[in-house]
Amino acid sequence: MTPHPLIAGNWKMNGLRASLAEIAQLGALYQPSLQQKTELLICPPATLLIGAQEIAARAKIALGGQNCHFLEYGPHTGDLSALMLKDAGASYVIVGHSERRHGHQETDAVVQAKAEAALKAGVTPIICVGETGAQRQAGVALAVVEEQIKASLPAEESSTIVVAYEPVWAIGTGVTPTLEEIAELHAFARDTLNRLFGSVVGDNIRLLYGGSVSPANAKDILMLKNVNGALVGGASLKAEDFIAIARAYL
Repeated sequence: MTPHPLIAGNWKMNGLRASLAEIAQLGALYQPSLQQKTELLICPPATLLIGAQEIAARAKIALGGQNCHFLEYGPHTGDLSALMLKDAGASYVIVGHSERRHGHQETDAVVQAKAEAALKAGVTPIICVGETGAQRQAGVALAVVEEQIKASLPAEESSTIVVAYEPVWAIGTGVTPTLEEIAELHAFARDTLNRLFGSVVGDNIRLLYGGSVSPANAKDILMLKNVNGALVGGASLKAEDFIAIARAYL
């Protein structure tokens, strides 16, 4: 059975309280026919989670965090635990985004610990993997992603986790891999998941594509085999653009 698609929006470090109007507008556009086809998720800055709770609930849109600590509590100034995110209304959390891996030197082991902490808190982790441009040019993209999957995913098998393939060189650049490259990587990722967890679990883990997803290219990407949705950056900031991506499933 094909996993139910997920279109996730990562607002990154964007959005003030006035931006919550975009979630309300998104809810007005998220018609029942589309709700049956795909789940929508918005990951705003943590400062907006509590304010977004009622709006998102009315709109039937899930909320998520953009990062979490691997511990539940303690002397970690500025950090938030998965338990805190859940308390604020999040049902998902992004871990291992390339901007965290490279900008904050997060290792696969740290990402794995965060994913396991999320599961323990009852929050679904969206675990990001992907190669740099130099790694792609060197011909080691598959090996890099395989190692990240093996080392970043929770040790305990769970079909509730989500894996997002985001080639680092495509994030925020407007450049996307070819459809053939995306299909190859997602097929390889699916095979890796099946080898790790068996097909009963591996085939039911949602695999998202992320990296310059837009209304213009969404349908071609989302119709590829083993692509079960998208992790969207800039195009998720405006309700009209985000819903246009989701409508690829209609």
